[in-house]
Amino acid sequence: MAVAILIAERTHIMMLSMRTTLTIDADVERLLRHEMRRTNKTMKAVVNGALRVGLGTRGKSARLPRYKVKPHAFGFKPGVGIDRLNQLVDELEASEAVWRLHR
Repeated sequence: MAVAILIAERTHIMMLSMRTTLTIDADVERLLRHEMRRTNKTMKAVVNGALRVGLGTRGKSARLPRYKVKPHAFGFKPGVGIDRLNQLVDELEASEAVWRLHR
């Protein structure tokens, strides 16, 4: 059973308030009434809050918090080229492979 609910009073467009009638499905009505009892808010407040949440996220990509780099002091000795560590790992893996083949 659908229920028609009067939401708010229509005023000038700059006031961003309008009077409208919605036909709400029975399952949604139960959810609204449950939320009204849980929060002790009016239907207008619950509907407006739900619409703000729903419309605020739809069609927009979620804005992630700005990523912050936390520097870490690795303690390398002077002369160690930290930009070439991947090359060092490759050389060590190659040496280990040669050692395994010759054992």
